[in-house]
Amino acid sequence: MKRKIPNPSSRSYSASGTERRRLNTELPITRWIGDGRVKEEAPEYGAARKTDSTSNAQRRKKKTSNTEHRTPNIEWCGPAFRVSEESQAGYGNKHRQKFDLEDRLLNFAVEIIELTEALPNTRAANHVAGQLLRSGTSPYGNHGEVEAAESLNDFIHKLKVCLKELREARRWLRLVARLKHRKRPPNLPWCLKEADELIRIFKASINTAQEKRA
Repeated sequence: MKRKIPNPSSRSYSASGTERRRLNTELPITRWIGDGRVKEEAPEYGAARKTDSTSNAQRRKKKTSNTEHRTPNIEWCGPAFRVSEESQAGYGNKHRQKFDLEDRLLNFAVEIIELTEALPNTRAANHVAGQLLRSGTSPYGNHGEVEAAESLNDFIHKLKVCLKELREARRWLRLVARLKHRKRPPNLPWCLKEADELIRIFKASINTAQEKRA
C-alpha cells in the first residue's frame, strides 16, 4: 500500500510543527514594494543560524592570556578540606601538572637545614644560621595550621604568617649570598628561587581568599 503524500496546497492539509518550519523556510517571501506591486524573494535558509554560529566561533577563538609563573593557589573550602594546588601556567591544558604545596615546603625546609649546616662555624655565621633555620623551616609547620583553620579569617591570618616567615627567610638568604666566605653553599641559588616562588604562591592565595571574604 502506497503512502499518500499530503498536498500543502490543499485546504484540508494541516502541517505539523516541523513541516510548518520547513515550509516557511522553503517558500518564497512576498514583499510589498509600492504601486500595487509585490516582489518574491527566496529566503536565505539558515542565515540566522550561520550568523549565530559565526559569532559563537569568534567567541570561542578568543582566548585569555595565561600567567607566566607557576603559581598555584590555596582555596578555603571549609574547616576540614582543602583543594589541591594546581599550576596556572597550563590554563586550559588537560594535562596540567599538579603541585603539592606541603611537599614543596618540606623540601624547602630540608634545603634550608642543609644550607645552614654548610655555613662556617663563626659567631656571625651561627647567628645568621639560627635566624635562617627558624624562618626557613617554620612555613612547613605553619602550613599545617592553615589546613586546620577554623574560619576564613583564621585561614587568611595563618597564610599571612607563612608569608611573613618566607619573606624573612628570603632576606637572610640574600644576606648569605652577600657574605664573602670561602665556600658558598651549593644549594643557595635554588633556595632563593624557591623562596620567590613560594612567596608568589602565598600572595596569590591571600588575594583570592580576601576577594571571597569581600
